[in-house]
Amino acid sequence: MSNQASRLLAATAAIALVLAPVAADARLGGGGSSGSRGGMTHSAPPTTRTAPNGASQMDRTTTQRAPTQAPAPGMAPMAPQRSGFMSGLMGGLIGAGIGGMLFGGGFMGHGLGFGGFFGFLIQVLLIVVIGRWLYRRFFSGARAQSNGPGMFAREAVPAGGPPGAMGDQLMGGSAASAPPPVQITPADFQTFEQMLQATQAAWTAGDLNALRGMATPEMVSYFADQMADLTSRGVTNSVTDVHLQSGDLSQAWAENGRRYATVAMRFSMIDVTKDGTGRVVDGSPTEHQIATELWTFVQSQGGHWILSAIQQAR
Repeated sequence: MSNQASRLLAATAAIALVLAPVAADARLGGGGSSGSRGGMTHSAPPTTRTAPNGASQMDRTTTQRAPTQAPAPGMAPMAPQRSGFMSGLMGGLIGAGIGGMLFGGGFMGHGLGFGGFFGFLIQVLLIVVIGRWLYRRFFSGARAQSNGPGMFAREAVPAGGPPGAMGDQLMGGSAASAPPPVQITPADFQTFEQMLQATQAAWTAGDLNALRGMATPEMVSYFADQMADLTSRGVTNSVTDVHLQSGDLSQAWAENGRRYATVAMRFSMIDVTKDGTGRVVDGSPTEHQIATELWTFVQSQGGHWILSAIQQAR
């Protein structure tokens, strides 16, 4: 293989390493947006102080979009975006490096090259390390130590919606077309926080039976698929030391004899993925990761709250 072909192959491998998804999405829900929110599944939840930019659209759901359903004013559908800034930045840097190689300037130019193929490999590794660090730093959630025992907006929410919310726009439309709002009490908020921790514990234990008692069959099917995928890859994921740092109500309503509540939650956790030998392949056993997600719970009349959807905050 010629020297030029070897450099091109190594640069291609570098691009794949930089832009490949990181294993941090192994946590409960896979770092995506899935599930159902009843008739509001395809409507964007109102923003909150915890999730000021709203939530991502559903990646997976069994709820079909109503033919006549239109987006709420100012909430036009947006195609999912994936790290466009990072991809463009790294693509430009690596593309410029490839151009320099092909035209004899070296990957980093005449003035910065280390000389020879070995020096080029060192440069590629540096770009991979820096690229993945930037990706984790800006697109995979900041990592920080827990600041304390988590806090929900625990005041009872009146039937008209949470204090300071969007009034008639709470349900994503006019008051005349919106489903009736419901009251969410401090006891409900406490249940949501407990379920955040309990579902993560069941996920870490690989206990689908426990998850069946806390989530809809749709969500359990997604969790089972995710567990099977991790097993086929020979890795396990654990999420421990979960602490709610802030949370507030985005939306609460009633339909078809059920109550729904969508809450934004920012929480810290120890999120670690290991291979079959116990070696850590992603995360840290001592460093907390921060995530912000919107969880939707549903409650049948006379029943208890169960998880029906997880959406990633934008």
